Amino acid sequence: MRKRYRYPLTSIVFIALLFTTGAFMFNFTFKSTDPLREESTIKDKVQASDQFNGKQFVNIDATQMVTNFWAVLKMYLFDKQKPASPTTPIQVQSMTTDQLIALQKQSISKQDMYFSRLGHSTILILMDGEFWLTDPVFSKRASPFSFAGPKRFHQPPLTIEQLPPIKGVLLSHNHYDHLDQWAIQQLINKVEHFYTPLGVGEDLITWGVKPENVTQLDWWESVTVNNLSITAAPAQHFSGRGLGDSNKTLWASWSVKSDQASFYFTGDSGYFGGFKEIGERLGPFDVSFIETGAYNKLWPDVHMMPEESAQAHLDVKATFMVPIHNGTFDLSVHTWTDPFEKIVELSKQKNINLVTPSMGEITSLQSLKEKPLVENYWWE
Repeated sequence: MRKRYRYPLTSIVFIALLFTTGAFMFNFTFKSTDPLREESTIKDKVQASDQFNGKQFVNIDATQMVTNFWAVLKMYLFDKQKPASPTTPIQVQSMTTDQLIALQKQSISKQDMYFSRLGHSTILILMDGEFWLTDPVFSKRASPFSFAGPKRFHQPPLTIEQLPPIKGVLLSHNHYDHLDQWAIQQLINKVEHFYTPLGVGEDLITWGVKPENVTQLDWWESVTVNNLSITAAPAQHFSGRGLGDSNKTLWASWSVKSDQASFYFTGDSGYFGGFKEIGERLGPFDVSFIETGAYNKLWPDVHMMPEESAQAHLDVKATFMVPIHNGTFDLSVHTWTDPFEKIVELSKQKNINLVTPSMGEITSLQSLKEKPLVENYWWE
């Protein structure tokens, strides 16, 4: 029997309104694009994109979401599972600037890749001697409001001020749990360059990032940064930060490869055939950072169930899987530990090399390859 759970009314209303006003049904047939078009402006690139239908961005496959306010409200009132959030403080390993600078020097001599989850989909990655960040969210709430919306379970392992210089930030889309305006503005003087899907970079420029420090890419477009090849790959999702801007900006996943290491970052996505194409065109990868959380029956096409997350990892041909989009915010009706528990079981069934570091824990790719995987069920 499902347990009923009392959920704060402000958060119920926030989430219901978010999916009622920000999401809808869309349908489009995808055509492959040539990389690095030469349109002079982002507006030209948007209009020329095969993902843009003249009014909004669309997915490869027909995609549906239940956005009826009362259906969403009913789900959060009666289908909510316990515990929705940790009942005791979760394990977070603090990090320091000195520690990361020392690690940077070590990575250069050892030619190793390191990564650490800072929360949700925010990952600090040290690759080819440079630091990278994905979807940096450091605010207390994944929300446009300071008083309502999903609240963090834990503090980040370090503050933005403690971060070392960041070579680049990869942004997957503009939802509040992935694009944090406050964090972006605090990062301006820390980050050399921001990489976004089409349209998302316009918000960054409005918030104070210099236009020359922003690169906006369509699906399958690539740029080279030193020895790294960075490609914006397809994803199956949607975008919007308020009324009237639904799907006005693109969403994407990311492939990052060098001679030393490689990783794939899903951002947010439902399961679709694009994962196999990504694996064929851009794989294999050393590590996949795969969305595993915030799933339920109302939006199966834009968020993956755990078994789909496992299949996505296999599709993109990655050696190690790190489940993300979990452990920091309560964004659905499942328990906060459910994504971890289910992906652990699936990884055993499918012989997946699953890596579940605690927040702030630094993981070495070289160590993963050389030593047997150590189970770390920190959520227990």
